[in-house]
Parts: sequence; C-alpha cells; structure tokens
Amino acid sequence: MTHIYNFSAGPAVLPKEVLQQAAAEMLDWHGSGMSVMEMSHRGPEFISIYRQAVADLRELLAIPANYQVLFLQGGGLGENAIVPMNMLGRAGQPATIDFVLSGSWSGKSIKEAARYANVNVAARPAGDAFTSVPPQESWQLTQGAAYLHICTNETIDGVEYNFVPTVQGDTPLVADMSSHILSRKIDVSKYGVIFAGAQKNIGPAGLTLVIVRDDLLGHALPICPSAFDWKIVADNESMYNTPPTYAIYIAGLVFAHLKRQGGVAAMEQRNIEKARLLYAALDVDDFYANRVARENRSRMNVPFFLRDETRNDKFLAGAKARGLLQLKGHKSVGGMRASIYNAMPIEGVQALVDYLNEFANR
Repeated sequence: MTHIYNFSAGPAVLPKEVLQQAAAEMLDWHGSGMSVMEMSHRGPEFISIYRQAVADLRELLAIPANYQVLFLQGGGLGENAIVPMNMLGRAGQPATIDFVLSGSWSGKSIKEAARYANVNVAARPAGDAFTSVPPQESWQLTQGAAYLHICTNETIDGVEYNFVPTVQGDTPLVADMSSHILSRKIDVSKYGVIFAGAQKNIGPAGLTLVIVRDDLLGHALPICPSAFDWKIVADNESMYNTPPTYAIYIAGLVFAHLKRQGGVAAMEQRNIEKARLLYAALDVDDFYANRVARENRSRMNVPFFLRDETRNDKFLAGAKARGLLQLKGHKSVGGMRASIYNAMPIEGVQALVDYLNEFANR
C-alpha cells in the first residue's frame, strides 16, 4: 500500500497505532468474544471502555471535578442548537446571546442560535475576509447575556484565538473547540461549556464531546429533546440514549495514545514545530500566500493560495501523485488547506514542504 499523508479537515487522520489496535481488536475485544460494535452500551464491557475514556480525557485536560464530560451525537453543527436549548432556561426572558464572529463556523453558530433567542454580534472583522480575531477591547458585550459564544479555532478560515476572553459578571463562556481541542493546553475552569466534534483531533465522525460546569446543568428549555438535555445525559453517564459506542471506543484509544506520547503539553510543542515549518515554507516568497494575521494563524488548519490560481488543478494533481491528499480548500473560500492535527506526523508536514518548494521552483 502506497504511503500517504491525509491533510483532510475532517473526518481526519487518526494515529496509525490506534487504527492498528482497533483492527487487532475488531472481532474479539479483550477475550469477550464480541466486537465493540456488537456490545450493549449498558453491558460491563462497554461501560469499562466508556469510564476509562472519560478518566483519560479528564487527566489529559485536567478537567476540574465540578465539570461533567458528556458524549453526545449531532456533531458540532448540532451542538449549535443544543447549547442554546440547554443554556437559555437559566436566563431571563427575552434572553440575548453574545457572539464573536471570527469565521465561517462562528457564523453558522450565530444563524442557529438566532432561532432561539436574540443574538448580539459583539464583534466582527473590519472587512469581508476572516483573517483575525477581533481584539477584545472592540467587543460590545451585553450586560446580563445568557452566555458568550466563541469558536476558538476556525477550521475553514484558519483563524485561532491566542487568548481566553474575559466575560462580564457571571456570564458563562461557551467555546466551540472542535478543530483544536487536545492540541494545546487549556484552562477548562475559564469556560462554562466546551464542545467539540470528534472527527478532527479525537476520533471518527458521529461523536460530540461536551464539557459542562455543574451549575449550568438543569436549565434546558421545555423544547429541548430529552436525549440532548445535558442534565439527563449527565445523570445517565451518557447512556440515556444509545451513544455512538464505536466512536467512543476509538476516542478512548486516542486518549490513551496521547497519554503515551506525553500528554497535551508534549503535543502542543510538536504542533508548534509543525506549524512553524509549514508557515515558513509558505512565507518564503509570494508564490504562496496565507492571509491570516500572524498572531491568529491556526496551528491546526492552514489555508493558503497560489499567486496564480490557474495552477490549482496542477498543484493538486502533483500533490496526489506524491501521496499528499485532501489539500483542496473549502468550497466557500477556495485555494488550498492543510490540516495538521495531532495525528499528522512531522514527516508528513516535511513532505508537504518539500512539494511546496519543488512545485514553486518548477
């Protein structure tokens, strides 16, 4: 099998060791005689898998005891509805949700939340392009907002927060961390809610992770489906509705793998080096361009453009021939995009850099 490097933004590359372990355990998990796909989600075998995954994630992110870890379905896009349905019951009516618009995904979140409450876009880019996080001193926040919602890494636009926002009073901070969770150290205690689709840095598509502070449970609107009511989910250890069992199993293997690699701090140092290597190649001259402000360049998702975009198809064909896959940019922005998540080895980034240089020279 030809060796390839997969730069997809999601569903994304998984650690080779994890895939090999899953393959070895596919037909018989630890002598149970069952595949994980066949297990009852309430049976002792799967409950042990689930509890180990939660324990490992708590260790990796140093999650405080007064936070719950929930495994849900619906993806990051679905959570854009589930968050307001769970958060608005604690706010006075009419409630207002503050948002910072920093890219395509925060834009999707704003549109969805507007179905349930008043929305205040507290800050937005100066122009039409998403190339930076609006500085916090420019934010126009609402006194007594139900919560402040941010997307800390914009997968499509390659814009990443380099600070934790300050909130007003007891306004909870809600963060969509789908595309960079576990890639850098975070202080969970500074957030009321963190959520992430799994298919980028955690595991396969179909699983959504929610980390929520205890005092934010039990405030769901009457219209919230019981399967997505965080309090019900927490009280039932994510087993109220049949969870995505195999995705949780793979996520648990990823968490254990990250621990063996030295944890989140070690991964952050590797990600800094991978991003430095790639951005240096893009910045060497004007053949390629990354348009994001340097202080907000994402370590995970690196969009770039060829100066002469008539060469795009030739660039992609040459990359594919070298085993460098999924480099085409999102349809909404065009160009190219390299997603270099935790599971992308530095050798893959170096192979891309070598091709960037070769193509430019040729």
